[in-house]
Amino acid sequence: MNRTIGLLTANYSTSGFGTLTEKRPPACIPFGGRYRLMDFALSNMVNSRISTVGLVTPYYYRSIMDHVGAGKEWGLDKKEGGLFILPGTVFGLKEENAHLLLRDIIHNSNYLARGDGDYILVSGCSLVYNMDYQPMIAKHELQGWPITILYRKTKHGEKHRGYYLTLDENGTVTGIQQGKEGENLFMDCFLIDKSFLLRFMRDFRALGYMDFMDIVRQNLDMIKVNSWRFDGYVGYTDGLEDYMRSSLDLLNPEVQQELFPADRQIRTKIHDTPPASYVPGSVVKNSMMTAGSVIEGTVENSIIFRNVRVEKGAVVRNCVLMEKCVIKAGAWLEYVVCDKNVTISPSTCITGSPEHPCVLAKDAVI
Repeated sequence: MNRTIGLLTANYSTSGFGTLTEKRPPACIPFGGRYRLMDFALSNMVNSRISTVGLVTPYYYRSIMDHVGAGKEWGLDKKEGGLFILPGTVFGLKEENAHLLLRDIIHNSNYLARGDGDYILVSGCSLVYNMDYQPMIAKHELQGWPITILYRKTKHGEKHRGYYLTLDENGTVTGIQQGKEGENLFMDCFLIDKSFLLRFMRDFRALGYMDFMDIVRQNLDMIKVNSWRFDGYVGYTDGLEDYMRSSLDLLNPEVQQELFPADRQIRTKIHDTPPASYVPGSVVKNSMMTAGSVIEGTVENSIIFRNVRVEKGAVVRNCVLMEKCVIKAGAWLEYVVCDKNVTISPSTCITGSPEHPCVLAKDAVI
């Protein structure tokens, strides 16, 4: 089997997260008690035996560097291959839902040209799923076409902003449309021949301001594009409503088993923290608790990150509380996302809804 190198792109933004993305890119939003969104994309590559990964960063990359470092937790701190931190262009994207600007690829052409690989697996960093890419790579090699796109079938009534594929009976991509609903949703991931991508950069250099998928969409009559269907769980995080829904999905045992199997672990930055403490009289139901937290009050259907404190008499329901939040005695939170280091004063009541969760900015005192 030919060698594959990875290219992760974190150089995109969205307005749907409010204060959560004021000082961090969407790829670095905390998720699931101990992870960042980018951990899933990075772990999928490593677990698929891809040992050379380039990470395209935005200009505000401090939080990404603080999290990934040299890639030690993912086994990417190597003398050969390993993790490469790549600069993204600073001029923004043509459209908000565009995740891979051709200009970013051109800007890092040296990484692609020198990389020891015949194929390049390109992925965004905002979808939550666990996948072994090797069967997709094997099909791509056997088929011999230049591009293979990863997609999933949507359920009836499901709506997500993105690119939707039109496929023939053989899985060939015959059309790509942007929208909020459709049948075959592109998963921000594709496999491409390196030689083809280098020619693509040369031929379409003048369109560098466009998203890669937009260029492919407009040139399907000249480019052979295959597809690979993923049938597992996918958590979407395109805005607060999706983020809240995907976070609370983790409370489903079936989703937990699929996302965190023992043979394909999702890796993240390690913290040495003591286990969570449940004070006598506390009530915890159907919640994900993380090390270092101290629970004296009531927590239901919630995701609790490290070193959170819920004091006696406080009630937390259907919430996401990030690191070092303090919920004082008698406070009541429902459908709230608290960024790091938020303090809720005693007897304060804050409620949102599943469609419109309330988000509290980092370091806020309410």
